[in-house]
Amino acid sequence: MTTTLPETGTRPVHKNSPGAARGPRRPGRIKRIGLPYLLLLPALILELLVHLVPMVIGIVMSFKELTQFYIRDWGAAPWSGIDNYKLSVDFNGPVGEALLHSFLVTVGFTLLSVGLCWAIGTSAAIYMQDTFRGRGLLRTVFLIPYALPVYAAVITWAFMFQHDNGLVNHVLHDQLHLTDKPSFWLIGDNSFYTLLIVSVWKGWPFAFLIVMAGLQNIPKELYEAAALDGAGMWQQIRRITLPSLRPVNQVLILVLFLWTFNDFNTPYVLFGKAAPEAADLVSIHIYQSSFVTWNFGTGSAMSVLLLLFLLVVTGVYLLLTSRGRKTADV
Repeated sequence: MTTTLPETGTRPVHKNSPGAARGPRRPGRIKRIGLPYLLLLPALILELLVHLVPMVIGIVMSFKELTQFYIRDWGAAPWSGIDNYKLSVDFNGPVGEALLHSFLVTVGFTLLSVGLCWAIGTSAAIYMQDTFRGRGLLRTVFLIPYALPVYAAVITWAFMFQHDNGLVNHVLHDQLHLTDKPSFWLIGDNSFYTLLIVSVWKGWPFAFLIVMAGLQNIPKELYEAAALDGAGMWQQIRRITLPSLRPVNQVLILVLFLWTFNDFNTPYVLFGKAAPEAADLVSIHIYQSSFVTWNFGTGSAMSVLLLLFLLVVTGVYLLLTSRGRKTADV
């Protein structure tokens, strides 16, 4: 079939030819391609100003002998090379020894907090899968610690853990008589347990929310078939629920680990600028080294070391989980 072009000639154009299929490029297509990048531009600018630029400045500061004498003009501080890093990792010296102790406290605190948050959140999410009266209200109550502002929640706990008029001592000592005398919860060895309790209280609802969302993707037919085969509740959780939640748990545990290891607000609001030795997390230790003793160079070096540690741990974790996922698929 041919078509004759009016006035310009009688050159036939076949509808099935490549020339007929091609049309002029529309300017709107180019605009649509560039629109996502335009929408992402404000977020990229904020990310650059809020995170990347301070990160670069902090790395530069870690190579300077920056103390309180150079606060006005920190660019004039003399270069110290890697002296700040040597001082931070010299575990025989007072600075390195204190940093190592803080690191070990943070590792123990993070492992306990992440483990308890995951266990409590997963248990509550599995329990909430059953239909019963008041389930919606109970879900809302469970999410209250996660929805509350961090400072308001932690300050409330700080009042509850007061020695003389705190609610915790009133219940444990005055009413239940479980202790011989009121305990000090914000100083001494008990400060670690105080920090752990507050961290788990405000962290487990996040695990509950994520696991509860992941449970919605598990077909109910699997549980029905398992029940017909005689599998009990624990066998169903072990054989169906936990394997199905593996991708969700891999991301959840990584996020909880990073949030908990870097947590600054909780120890700062509970204990102030100087945390007790038993609850001296790396985040508050770096703050004290930088803004209390005014050794910004050493504090910046500690921050860079912390960043490198978290990058290595994250990379190894992602590598191991990706290998485990491939093995499970095979």
